[in-house]
Amino acid sequence: MEKIQDAAHSVGGVIRVQALRRRGFSRREVERALAAGRIERVRNGWVATRSADPLLVSAARAGVVLSCVTRAQRLGLWVLDGADIHVAAPPHSGHATWRGATVHWSVPPVPRHPAQLEDTAENALCLVAACQPFESALVVFESALRTGVVARESLRRLRLPASARAVLDEADDYADSGLETLVVPRLRWLGLPLRRQILIAGHRVDLLIGDRLVLQIDGGHHVGAQRDSDMAHDAQLTLLGYHVIRVGYVAVVERWHEVQDVIMRAVAQNLHKVRS
Repeated sequence: MEKIQDAAHSVGGVIRVQALRRRGFSRREVERALAAGRIERVRNGWVATRSADPLLVSAARAGVVLSCVTRAQRLGLWVLDGADIHVAAPPHSGHATWRGATVHWSVPPVPRHPAQLEDTAENALCLVAACQPFESALVVFESALRTGVVARESLRRLRLPASARAVLDEADDYADSGLETLVVPRLRWLGLPLRRQILIAGHRVDLLIGDRLVLQIDGGHHVGAQRDSDMAHDAQLTLLGYHVIRVGYVAVVERWHEVQDVIMRAVAQNLHKVRS
């Protein structure tokens, strides 16, 4: 026989009393579980186990859903700045309060169930587009498309706000990492062909600028055997007449001006062109 704690654990440890009643638990059983300390009352109509997800407990207590960059992070998406808590509430839900959190009051494109404590990926992306700088939002959108959390065509069929549609139109489904997402828009002003994930000498390169300038972007995986493989590929590229610039996370995110300066000088030397 299912226990109340198990029913709560199945949805993250926080559940509506109404949902427990629908699963066959009587009001008396719920009260007994509360009295025994197996669950605790979070808010009128909501209970939680002692080991429940703290963010879900806070969401139930505040009458909101986790959304925007907070939800994106919980979905495993690349988020540049997700330190603050972001939540969502209906536009006329004046009772929703969470001290220190950013509350988004909006009508979501995908309806929210009353028992829901985490937003859908689609709703979260819409709030990301409205809340975050365009570049940061683009990183999240491309991460969602690349990992299959959402599908482009499914998103397009929704009634998206203009901000979300603008980010979606710019997003690439096949960006290999959030760092690539940052780099490509920043280099468009050069007016040169920018091709992502091109296969050269048996391996994909992160970005080919023009015909011969390769930009390789190292993430956290660039260690050990992977690093040795990447360095060997760089050597192969050099022998084939390509020029390789390799940069890391800190350079792209915090010292972009230095990276851009190197690329500009390489282009000025025509290193992006095939030499006759």
